[in-house]
Amino acid sequence: MPLGLIALALGGFGIGLTEFVIAGLLSAVADDMGVSVPTAGYLISGYALAVVVGALALTPVVNRWQPKRALQLLMVLFTVGNAASALAPGYAALLGGRVLAALAHGAFFGIGAVLAASLVAPAKKAGAISIMFGGLTIANVLGVPLGTFIGQQWGWRATFAVITVVGLVALAGITALVPDAPAASARPDLRAELAVFRNGQVWYSLAMTVLVFGGMFGAFMYIEPLLTRVTGFSDGVVPWLLVLFGVGLFFGNLFGGRWADRALTRTLLALTLALGLALVAFALLADHKLAALLLLPAMGFFGFGATPGLQMRVLDHAAAAPTLASSANIAAFNVGNFLGVWLSGLAIGAGFGWVSPLWVGAGFAATGLVVLIAATRGPRAKAPAVREPVAV
Repeated sequence: MPLGLIALALGGFGIGLTEFVIAGLLSAVADDMGVSVPTAGYLISGYALAVVVGALALTPVVNRWQPKRALQLLMVLFTVGNAASALAPGYAALLGGRVLAALAHGAFFGIGAVLAASLVAPAKKAGAISIMFGGLTIANVLGVPLGTFIGQQWGWRATFAVITVVGLVALAGITALVPDAPAASARPDLRAELAVFRNGQVWYSLAMTVLVFGGMFGAFMYIEPLLTRVTGFSDGVVPWLLVLFGVGLFFGNLFGGRWADRALTRTLLALTLALGLALVAFALLADHKLAALLLLPAMGFFGFGATPGLQMRVLDHAAAAPTLASSANIAAFNVGNFLGVWLSGLAIGAGFGWVSPLWVGAGFAATGLVVLIAATRGPRAKAPAVREPVAV
């Protein structure tokens, strides 16, 4: 395995940590800042929207540079944003720090995913992408529960301080391990790159990303109050429960990448259907502790198992502009994150209870399944039989 993949996964770990750790600290941040839990949820949805802006606005700019230089700059931006979050004097400043860190997210994964795919043989591209995204899953297996524990013991600011250190370590790893590669072009033809969005299959792919990811993380981001106020677990148990969810993410990402390399469409169909069923089952059995112990990892496995395939599908149908399309798909992940969290927050605020995010997520997954079925019957539905290496 190329050492550069390890460095990319390390960067993904840091970004995954800052994006998702807030889910285990939502009540603590809300209490400390004197806001409601749904209002604190804007720290999640605001982050997601900033990722979209960063992915679409920063990627065309930094794509002119050598990939390694671009990744270094993005990791600096991420680290500064987390330091600002740790020192934030109030809610608005905390939201600003989150937004600053989020601006690096989309471009980092967009450039990094293309770079990861270029480091391996064509038949192993989805697997290489899954290694990079493995940093996200490790963040959920170890980082998010540990960050939640740190926040419970020493305050949520300590968690963001630790994430700042992780960002510095990731920057060092990228500097030491990621190989230099030439820039895609000194003056990329933006009009030619945008032409890939005329392909209906690219839009199908982006829509599926929005719906599948939104279904899983819209439910997950409110999991802490669900587990404590509905299922009946104590606050001290929550970090360990997040470990279970993270284990599901890790193995879902691992096997999902392998399955996608073998049968992309069948893998996405099966995982999307399974995600919807898991969310429905969780909603019906939310007050049973044993069910929660089983369905938390299942939700993570099925939801994140689709991630390498969703990214690979976009790259298959947008070979003429892989970095822009990859970043657009990262933006789509976060549009889904925003919509899932926003609609779930509306459902909670409307009085439908802490279980309602699971129903919202199930609706997202069901809609994603419909879109995927439509995509298989749409124009140019068949992906290229042979995947060429992706130029960086």
